[in-house]
Amino acid sequence: MRKRNHSYNPRLEKVIEYIYILIGSSFVAIGFNLFLLPNRVASGGVSGISTILDATFGFEPAYVQWAFNIPLFIAGVILLGKQFGIKTLVGTIFVPLVVYLTRNWEPATMDPLLGSLFGGIAIGLGLGIVFRGKASTGGTDLAAQIIHKYTGLTLGTCVALLDGFIVLAAAFVFDIERGLYALIGLYVTSKTIDIVQIGWGRSKMAMIITNQQKEIQDAILHEIDRGVTRLAAHGGFTNNERPVLMCVVDQTEFTKLKQLVKSIDPYAFVTVTDASEVLGEGFKRA
Repeated sequence: MRKRNHSYNPRLEKVIEYIYILIGSSFVAIGFNLFLLPNRVASGGVSGISTILDATFGFEPAYVQWAFNIPLFIAGVILLGKQFGIKTLVGTIFVPLVVYLTRNWEPATMDPLLGSLFGGIAIGLGLGIVFRGKASTGGTDLAAQIIHKYTGLTLGTCVALLDGFIVLAAAFVFDIERGLYALIGLYVTSKTIDIVQIGWGRSKMAMIITNQQKEIQDAILHEIDRGVTRLAAHGGFTNNERPVLMCVVDQTEFTKLKQLVKSIDPYAFVTVTDASEVLGEGFKRA
């Protein structure tokens, strides 16, 4: 049996987390300056507020972001406790700093559709990396958590309300088209965060009910080289014991699994679902 490596260096882990925060925050800030700000795409958050105030009053976006982020962080610590920690404070301060340092960079595009798409990708990539560092960039996320605590609304509803208000404000200040571009940016950001957090890979989880349990179990173990778990179950009509075989396979192995089950028991009952993230032996490490 292989020996597992249980070595763990908490200090190195902390350093890596801070590197994630700094890299992710840089992506957020650069994506904002190169894509969203020049195209007046206010896709939610404090960055969206700073875009609106820059266009309306000429306020420097970095200053606006500091002016919102720091008080929100302090309010979060006072009202919600100290769980945010120093890492969230780093993200809260560092994003506007990079926004300020890159404020004179040339826009990557002046097409608002491209700006919303690629800006959404850059922001989502940056936030996903920051989340991997077990932190956040503060801003309206903290405001949403405060509202959630004192109103009883779900956290997702609070985030949607705040971002929706900012998008509506953008549509009012600019025009309806800019508001629609902002919605595109928000959607792309959320999907990119999912990809960074979960990855591109998709596995399949199969639940197999069959009268040939032993044969199918052995075939999966030896021909596909995947583990199988037997789950205790009873038929709803007969109340007889009907164990269920559960197996998770890579997407490239799924066709082979179907053919294998069909060749052994053509009458097997099989249900298949997507497994967006699988951690453990033979898959991704935690």
